[in-house]
Amino acid sequence: MGAVAEVDESAVPDGPDPAEELYPLVIAVAPSPAERLRLAERLDGIAPLLLVADVDELRRLIAIPGQLPGAAPAPADPPSPADDALLIDSTRSTARYGDREVALTRLEHDLLTCLRAAPVRVWSYAELHRSVWRDEGLERRADVQSLVKRLRRKLRELGTGVTIDAVRGVGLRLTDHRQPRVGGG
Repeated sequence: MGAVAEVDESAVPDGPDPAEELYPLVIAVAPSPAERLRLAERLDGIAPLLLVADVDELRRLIAIPGQLPGAAPAPADPPSPADDALLIDSTRSTARYGDREVALTRLEHDLLTCLRAAPVRVWSYAELHRSVWRDEGLERRADVQSLVKRLRRKLRELGTGVTIDAVRGVGLRLTDHRQPRVGGG
């Protein structure tokens, strides 16, 4: 038999239950960290704000199959080694490929996320510096090169064919050397 508890009626507030009230939520999808920061500054105080890098990240955040309200979250299944994609976990600040995972610093995470947002695009050093370090006036190439060196090492540790290529006189881009750029039809 279950226990019955008495409720002090004076302790219960009048009006609707706050859990049942609807609150606005602004959800914004912006691929670059700089764009997310700019949106957060512009929308500050309007409503609760959820900023995500892409629609897939939003889907992962809002679609939790098999989870009941109040239950402990279901453990996420790690990708199987057959998964042939480089996964960036923004929540834990890690990169995963197959069954391997490496921790990323905030700068490494932001650089990889920025490059992954438009993988075919060649990013100039100035664009990368503004997106990752978020400072408009500074464009120190050495900062970017040092960060790229560390990130390349971590991508090699994962065993992925994804790397950061330099495009002479232009900048950097994310390249997957395992897959050809041109496919037959």
